[in-house]
Amino acid sequence: MKKILLMVMAAANLFAVTIGEKPQPVSISGENGGYVKDGSPWSSQMIKDKVYVMFYVDPDEKDKNERVAEALKARHFDRSKYGSIAIVNMAATWKPNFIIQKILESKQKKYKDTIYVMDKNKVLVKKWELADDDSDILLFDKDGKVLFYQAGRLSDEDIDKLIHLIEVKINEEHI
Repeated sequence: MKKILLMVMAAANLFAVTIGEKPQPVSISGENGGYVKDGSPWSSQMIKDKVYVMFYVDPDEKDKNERVAEALKARHFDRSKYGSIAIVNMAATWKPNFIIQKILESKQKKYKDTIYVMDKNKVLVKKWELADDDSDILLFDKDGKVLFYQAGRLSDEDIDKLIHLIEVKINEEHI
C-alpha cells in the first residue's frame, strides 16, 4: 500500500511547476481556449529563446498584482530578449466568456508585445497545478525552465527578486 501511495504522489508531482525545471509541455486549444488574437492553439513550447514572465490570472483577481505589471513596464526591457504572457483562467469567474474575451481583445490591441491567451477550462490549474482563483506569476529562462513562481499578491521583496532575475537572465548569453 505504501508503494502505491508513493507512486501516486510521484506521478502527481510530474505535472507540478518546479523551480529550475521545464514544466510538462501543455497546449490550450479548441474548446479549452487559445490565443486571444485569433483563437489559434497556444503551446508552452513557445516559451523559449527569451526570458518570459507569465501572469496566470482569475479575472476577478486581475488587480491583485497590478504593481508587478507596472514595475515590469517601467523597466522597458529589451523585447528581443524579454517577453510577457497573460493567460486568463476564464473558468475561475462568474463573468461570461464573451465579455472577458472582448476586454482581452482590446488589451491585445493596446499591448501588442504581450501574448494574451484564454484558458477556458483551467488547463494550467490541472496540468501544472497552478493556483486556481488567484493571480499566479511565473518566470521562465530562455530554455523554458521555471526561475520563479508565486501565487497570490507579491511583496515588494518578491517584485525586486523577480526584476533582478529578469535583468540577470536577459543579459546572459544563450548557448
